[in-house]
Amino acid sequence: MAPPLLTLSDIHLTFGGTPLLEGASLSVMPGDRLCLVGRNGSGKSTLLKIAAGAVQSDRGERIVQSGVTMRYLPQEPDLSGFDDTLSYVLAGLAPGDEPHRATTLLNALGLDGTENPARLSGGEARRAALARVLAPEPDILLLDEPTNHLDLPAIEWLESELQRLRSALVLISHDRRFLSNLTRATIWLDRSATRRLEQGFAAFEDWRDAFLEQEETERHKLDRKIVAELDWVRHGVSGRRKRNMGRMRALQQLKTGRSEQRKVAGNVNLVVSEAETSSKLIAEARAISKSFGDNTVLREVSVKVLRGDRFGIVGANGAGKTTLLNILTGQMQPDSGSIRLGENIALVTLDQRRETLDPEMTLQYALSGGSDKVTLNGQPRHVMSYMKDFLFAPEQARTPLRVLSGGERGRLMLARALAKPSNVLVLDEPTNDLDLETLDLLQEMLADYPGTVLLVSHDRDFLDRVCTSVLASDGDGRWNVYAGGYSDMVAQRGSGVQARAAAKAEKAAAEKTEAAPRAAARRKLSFKEKHALETLPKRIKELQDQIAKHQASLNDPQLFSRDPAKFEAASKGLEKAGADLAAAEDQWLELEMLREELEG
Repeated sequence: MAPPLLTLSDIHLTFGGTPLLEGASLSVMPGDRLCLVGRNGSGKSTLLKIAAGAVQSDRGERIVQSGVTMRYLPQEPDLSGFDDTLSYVLAGLAPGDEPHRATTLLNALGLDGTENPARLSGGEARRAALARVLAPEPDILLLDEPTNHLDLPAIEWLESELQRLRSALVLISHDRRFLSNLTRATIWLDRSATRRLEQGFAAFEDWRDAFLEQEETERHKLDRKIVAELDWVRHGVSGRRKRNMGRMRALQQLKTGRSEQRKVAGNVNLVVSEAETSSKLIAEARAISKSFGDNTVLREVSVKVLRGDRFGIVGANGAGKTTLLNILTGQMQPDSGSIRLGENIALVTLDQRRETLDPEMTLQYALSGGSDKVTLNGQPRHVMSYMKDFLFAPEQARTPLRVLSGGERGRLMLARALAKPSNVLVLDEPTNDLDLETLDLLQEMLADYPGTVLLVSHDRDFLDRVCTSVLASDGDGRWNVYAGGYSDMVAQRGSGVQARAAAKAEKAAAEKTEAAPRAAARRKLSFKEKHALETLPKRIKELQDQIAKHQASLNDPQLFSRDPAKFEAASKGLEKAGADLAAAEDQWLELEMLREELEG
């Protein structure tokens, strides 16, 4: 077996007196597909930075195999110092990398390379950073929340691109579908330590729940044993003047062990303040249209929203999702068509901008406006108690908002929104920066919410769990309603958002080809192409023989201890032959398809 490309062992790190990592480990083998999961604030991003060499641990060992290439995508990419996005991506290439791949990836991600980094949106900066780390096709890709600020087409494109790459992956993401589709092993960072499951994220949650249940059983047994021992100490034979000191020491060890056991952080307690019941009709749009200059985002769209509906609104960035949401809630008027709103509607909005709050404002002030009480469903609650519902410690009450993490800001916005009485919840990208457990509880709260939900999201799993209908953009301002969640929409229309767009592009390209002169049909294979077609099968056979030879050497279990240099040479030879074989097979297949097309 080849040695690990990257190894972290016994990693310790303390921030501000609080241990963040205690004995954490990570091992990345060639071709690994790992996800790193854990609660917000558990240290996932920090462990990934240590793996990338961007942060130094207090104690522990980081070993990177000689010659291994690695690229790291941070949560907040820094593009400063570059004139345009192309120069930023090219700067990430190593000698020998293909420069044209930088342009290809930028175009695939909706950029042309001329964009000024200082004027990029969060989503555009994320796309440029993705192109930079993907372009070299490194041995290891470390990706921290790669889907943040991406729309559905970009997420599905990225998913297919990562499936194609031979790079080993370590992913941090809150997107369940993305993790389930890409990973084959899971690293759980829990209470400063790591545990590894040799299965992808799809199996993780059941495994985690079983682990925590067993841990709780063991804790309960320990508690009962401590109670029994304390009873012996207090109520033993009264005439005994000298206690059994060995038993006393054992009791002290039990109590110490119990006190040092660190329980899992509590769950967010989501309770929504309910307003009076709205009318049966929430909104009815009839043949509404809306344009911004020459860009028509809504073209004769008709939809009816009734009390209790859970509508998901999906489409690419710029398709008009927020515009449609604003019209359905009466915050914007269409250019044509009619919109009718219901009666007694109490609207609460949680938008993707997370509101604009003074960064110097304290957490307590942001929640209560300076009071020590928060009113929920007509009942006052102390703000400290409400903070605990959202996993904020009492000592954070006077913390300025500027020092909160992304996940903490997300929880704060949820707390502010849910405290307001409502019968219609408008959620625009509510899942950004929330951990998986909070997403679970938000989903459960929405399932029990008696009002109406209008949801804009690029999280396919969350859409499946929450929505009863999906309103999807078909491009060119056209929108259609599909029953069920995102997966149901895909089943009904036969494709997802990206696949639909790709099909239209292919159709347009085919029409253009048919209309153009049939010069391609008169083309013939060049001498170089013919020669490659004739010689590639022999080259493929030679590479297959090399792979078999290297594999036979590595199958010797004593090779590494007997001759480390030969082991390393065989490992590198196997890796190179595998890459060369894949390239040769791809080239032969491409040429063979071209030959069939020209001869046909």
